[in-house]
Amino acid sequence: MTHYDVFNGDADGICALHQLRLAEPKTSVLVTGVKRDIALVKQVPANAASTVTVLDISMDKNRADLTPLLDAGMKVSYFDHHFAGDIPASANLDAHIDTDANTCTGLIVNKHLKGAHLAWAVTAAFGDNLLDSARAAATPLNLSDIELSHIQTLGTLLNYNGYGNTLDDLFFPPAELYKRVQPYSDPLAFINEDDAYQKLETGYNSDMEKAQKTSPIMADESTAVFVFPEAAFARRVSGVYANDLAQQNPNRAHAMLSTLPGDGYLVSVRAPLANKTGADELCRQFDTGGGRKAAAGINFLSASDLDKFTDAFKAQFST
Repeated sequence: MTHYDVFNGDADGICALHQLRLAEPKTSVLVTGVKRDIALVKQVPANAASTVTVLDISMDKNRADLTPLLDAGMKVSYFDHHFAGDIPASANLDAHIDTDANTCTGLIVNKHLKGAHLAWAVTAAFGDNLLDSARAAATPLNLSDIELSHIQTLGTLLNYNGYGNTLDDLFFPPAELYKRVQPYSDPLAFINEDDAYQKLETGYNSDMEKAQKTSPIMADESTAVFVFPEAAFARRVSGVYANDLAQQNPNRAHAMLSTLPGDGYLVSVRAPLANKTGADELCRQFDTGGGRKAAAGINFLSASDLDKFTDAFKAQFST
């Protein structure tokens, strides 16, 4: 029997899968990609002799490809915190969906596993910029402030690696990064022993330094919009820089637009941390948009729609 592990290529997807496979080792075909590549279920062939686990990608965006698998008799376990829409009624589907703005897929898996690999769930939550949730979840681990800070940085770096328009933008293909993480039950051991951590940290610091030199094209107390050039650093850093600005300005919503070939933008949106809602609602107004309440994005926003987007952004988040 062939098993497929289908997962988002960011910190949450990698850490969610890692927890499951530490608890339930299984040889599998890995299906993943850049963070924005979420239409992944279509890569799984319908075969009743196969099983599937899906982690951290919207069921709403994959329902058309999920239904044939269920109809073919395939058993599918689905863990996610994004907008799901109508969940198929099938005895073959084991769905663990929670769209609360303060949770992530890693924490959902942690609940399913009854805390068996909590440190990696905390890493996932930090990667998704859920700092309060991560710190609260970490309490039973009795970590020092320094150890918790290292795990927060690891979550940020794993998340940072997922951003980009193509795999060529990334330091590590997500499947490779997952395989590097795979031998480690302790994230602190991974930090100390695998050189991927240092490579990501160096790239992150360099990219963030460039991002911080970019001024917003629009900013007030409630909203800020930044436009970055067509460059790999901009595509890599947009999401983590948005997270950083959200922490610095918890009452302000942020939009990061990275210029793409073809006269358009890759968009990352963060709702204010003081009111983590509305990002998914805003982005779903555009053809390639989606995400969750606190953080969402648009894979391609036409330059001709820039004014439409900024108007909708201000309308969504202005107080």
